Amino acid sequence: MRILSGIQPSGILHAGNYFGMMKPSIDLQEQGEAYYFIANYHSMTSLTDANLRREYTQRVAIDFLACGLDPKKAVLFRQSDVPEHVELSWMLSTVCPMGLLERCHSYKDKIAKGISPNHGLFAYPVLMAADILIYDADVVPVGQDQKQHVEVTRDLANKFNDLYGETFVVPEPRIREDVAKVPGVDGGKMSKSYNNTIDIFGEEKAIKKRIMSIVMDSRGMDEPKPDAEENNAIQILKYVADEETYTETVELLKAGGYGYGHVKKKLFECYWDHFAEARKRREELLANMDYVEQVLREGAEKARGIASAVNKRARVACGLQ
Repeated sequence: MRILSGIQPSGILHAGNYFGMMKPSIDLQEQGEAYYFIANYHSMTSLTDANLRREYTQRVAIDFLACGLDPKKAVLFRQSDVPEHVELSWMLSTVCPMGLLERCHSYKDKIAKGISPNHGLFAYPVLMAADILIYDADVVPVGQDQKQHVEVTRDLANKFNDLYGETFVVPEPRIREDVAKVPGVDGGKMSKSYNNTIDIFGEEKAIKKRIMSIVMDSRGMDEPKPDAEENNAIQILKYVADEETYTETVELLKAGGYGYGHVKKKLFECYWDHFAEARKRREELLANMDYVEQVLREGAEKARGIASAVNKRARVACGLQ
């Protein structure tokens, strides 16, 4: 089983990235042939600073490796090191109906949030389809919000196959019903776009300050809080604490006499401990950047070995060679 997933280098990685995409991907490296790419082409729809793109791309590689991605079990590479992604996206765009893209929710959502519309943002699902089809991926693990993009991929694969003959493997989405929904410090979805994130590898004081800024309701310490599970800090604690600590903290809040300051302090302690081993590995990686670059280079070579064969198959099928 070949598994594919990608992550954009559009900012510093945070807890939402880790629990939503990185940890599940690291877990999946044990279950099949895993290919994970740093989607720097995709980042161009929202990030226009070239130096920041280079910095964030490098940081994603370092952070992914620090968090447990094993290059012996999974292939990690920069999307831009495999130019076949872009060539295939053009071939797919010629069989993509405009209506298919106009119905995509992600474009409408981003425009509604004030992102300036451009062709790259509109055609994002076509490049995403190329990302998937170029590796003959069998399974694409996605959350419910990304299901539509895999459906677009399937539609484009079928249209190309119908027009030019059997060329692409039509992938199956693996919808993750348990996708982590980590709240940001303001209670909304944790996102760089909303400036409400908690970094994975920030400085200790900065992370503590961020956690202490989590928005809570106005109830005092002595008041019982029967809805403790819905509390913003408690929802984050669920991801970083063991079951006993989480349950105990919830019960203390429900009973009253336990303030939000206590909860935030506990959250910080658990958060800092949760990433302790990853921080240690990250320091080792920062002292050996040649190794990080080697992982990306070798990953690109492996990825391109497959991508070039699939791209050639598509070129031959549609008469480009």
